[in-house]
Amino acid sequence: MGMDSSMDAQSPPPSQSQYQYQIGHPRHFYLAVDRLQFKMQTLLDLLDLVGRRPSLPIVVCCSTRDDLDSLCSSLSPLPFISYNALYSDLVEDERAFVLEKFRQVATGWNQINHSAAGNGDDVGKDDRSHMIIVTDACLPLLTSGEPPMNAHLLINYELPAKKETYGRRLAACLTADGIVINMVVGGEVETLKSIEESTGIVMQEMPMQILDIL
Repeated sequence: MGMDSSMDAQSPPPSQSQYQYQIGHPRHFYLAVDRLQFKMQTLLDLLDLVGRRPSLPIVVCCSTRDDLDSLCSSLSPLPFISYNALYSDLVEDERAFVLEKFRQVATGWNQINHSAAGNGDDVGKDDRSHMIIVTDACLPLLTSGEPPMNAHLLINYELPAKKETYGRRLAACLTADGIVINMVVGGEVETLKSIEESTGIVMQEMPMQILDIL
């Protein structure tokens, strides 16, 4: 996957004036994929690695329903990950249930990993990683009062073309000090650079030891 093990894991955060969607100090990485046909397998390899971190809350963002469906159908070989999908024709009650369950997992995980007083009893009942796959159209509506998901890891399976979409994904999905991994194929390098320049975010290549910083 072309990863550099010598990378410094900490990236300088953008200022509020540069990036109105900044929600804390997340770390931003990119994962280069040689060819589009290798992209799904690269994601599965990544999930096979990070998904073994017990109870890790993960969100995978994609741009289209087709990609969401492809992701869901490809995840069966990973029994250590529990996942749900948010899509446009999901009934409201089920959507609310999926989001609330995920937020509880995320809250528990963040408390355990950020507080000495944390206690793993609740999360420990199911030590699988928990993941939501979502399209941009189905992200939590923060402007309508819907709470964010507060995942610790956000994977952008498709890199959004606009900084506003990138920012919306951050605000709706990620906890303040979480980690973003952007999957980048070929020509998307220019899109990545454009987001960096317009937001002030510095994106570094994902390190080999990604588990050590999760």
